[in-house]
Amino acid sequence: MATIVFKIENGNDVKVLAEPGTILLDLMKEYDISIDAPCSGNGTCGKCHVRVIAGSVDMDRMHSLPDEDYDDQWRLACQSKVVSDATIWVPAEAAAFRSDIRTADISSPEELKRYEDAIGQIFSAGIVRGVVTDESFANGCVGIAIDIGTTTCTAAMLDLSTGTVLGKSSMGNGQIRYGADVINRIIQQSKEGGVEKLQKAVREETILPMIEELLKESGKSEDQIVRYVIAGNTTMEHLFLGADGQSIRLEPYVPEFLQREGDTIVSCGLPGKTDGKVIFAPNVGSYVGGDITAGALDSMIWNSEELSLFIDLGTNGELVFGNSDYLLTCACSAGPAFEGGDISCGMRATTGAIDSVELEDGTFEPKYSIIGGNSDGMGGRGSENVDAVKPKGLCGSGLISIISELFRTGAINAKGKFTGTGERIRYDEEIGCGEYIVATEEESATGVELTLTESDLDNFIRAKGAIFSAIQTMLKSLDMDIDCIEKVIIAGGIGSGIDIAKAISIGMLPKIPLEKYSYIGNSSLTGACAMLLSDEAEQEVFDIANNMTYIELSTYPGYMDELLAACFLPHTDATLFD
Repeated sequence: MATIVFKIENGNDVKVLAEPGTILLDLMKEYDISIDAPCSGNGTCGKCHVRVIAGSVDMDRMHSLPDEDYDDQWRLACQSKVVSDATIWVPAEAAAFRSDIRTADISSPEELKRYEDAIGQIFSAGIVRGVVTDESFANGCVGIAIDIGTTTCTAAMLDLSTGTVLGKSSMGNGQIRYGADVINRIIQQSKEGGVEKLQKAVREETILPMIEELLKESGKSEDQIVRYVIAGNTTMEHLFLGADGQSIRLEPYVPEFLQREGDTIVSCGLPGKTDGKVIFAPNVGSYVGGDITAGALDSMIWNSEELSLFIDLGTNGELVFGNSDYLLTCACSAGPAFEGGDISCGMRATTGAIDSVELEDGTFEPKYSIIGGNSDGMGGRGSENVDAVKPKGLCGSGLISIISELFRTGAINAKGKFTGTGERIRYDEEIGCGEYIVATEEESATGVELTLTESDLDNFIRAKGAIFSAIQTMLKSLDMDIDCIEKVIIAGGIGSGIDIAKAISIGMLPKIPLEKYSYIGNSSLTGACAMLLSDEAEQEVFDIANNMTYIELSTYPGYMDELLAACFLPHTDATLFD
């Protein structure tokens, strides 16, 4: 047996025993050591960086780890095997997703106002506020609404008698170390002990600490919690409950459950009044879950005559189209690109992430806005702020922004291939590929050059193509076109930072007047809060779910043709973006 000591930056050391040949990432999972592993250990994302500071591990050199990093004893945890005693440095950014990721919740004054306006709209649409309960659910009782996202979880505690927000909390989903997407999570669940590990990661490591934070912030006690509403995608609700998720990813794609009744606080392992009610927002299909049905309530699409498109942009892309007469819904396999996965310099929306970019015509010199930066937050060569604010990578909104700018300035063509020349663009003549230098070694916070490659561009183009082709497929199934869309409502953490005009310019979103677009924040959490405060709102969400027609895009005729057509900048049909 070998002794492995994990020295966790800003945390306590973890000392474990391991058999030679054990994969470091598997060891970290076993001992609940937080680390971002979007590809679930396939060795393709290069995000699970750790540094060997004593002893050694066995790992071959890989393309996803630069030579200079390898020589400086950095390794990928997913590709490193224990050989003997070793001390491993785990940098803070490895677990930044736990507490430092930008998410849409109700923390800021702007978000709180958005939330209050949305709740007001819902209850002014004929839905009566109030919960029918016994007398023990009286003044002083509280409820908690929870949005279980694939990447982040958010929660709010409400006074059930007044509707006042008493506390809010957010945290990265502890399941991230098992993969960035729901498919990897389901596969992990099928392995020995997987059900318990996935359930523990989201419940004990994520949800319970958030509830503790809410209790501390509000000054309330556990016995005052009498009601929960939980909204998550179909997979997240299954994994939270320990339900088998295998049928979600396998034909005929029929989940173990779509709607549930009878769950209680004690049966779900949550703190509070033991017989208190736990409500799960209803699912519609394998990849359209309670986060979308709760979100649709917030979007007010169910109460409008306008033909509206509701898009929730997160780790997955889910869409709803329709109005008060009918609702059509689908989910597209956009992949992890919008969360920085499958992108060589990609990262989640944490401190140091570039979230907006402008390029200078001709030279392609960048100026960028950085999360956690100062008021103007701009960096780049020649910037006065470059020493104060330096980038670590590109998050989803930054990726959309920089690709739009590369296309606008002629640095890349419609296929995502580099055609421009300049100091920022270089070509590998041997393999015939180009790349763009987002930040030089001197400009980056890590001292490592940040580059965007043609492979990265290809991954992103497929992701944005999945969004637009899903929109086109839904419209064509109704014999409609883009001009029929009267309103576009965007929700989700990524949506808050997106430059809509740039997203349109690369063919991710439909070209309609910008004033028809709006952003509503974390619609899943807002909808869950409304369900917490009202039996009628709860019933309305179930009615919305029952009235939705779900399209399974993977088996829908013509979808693949639409996807292929959308995998260009902006599209093979240029008239759609004229």
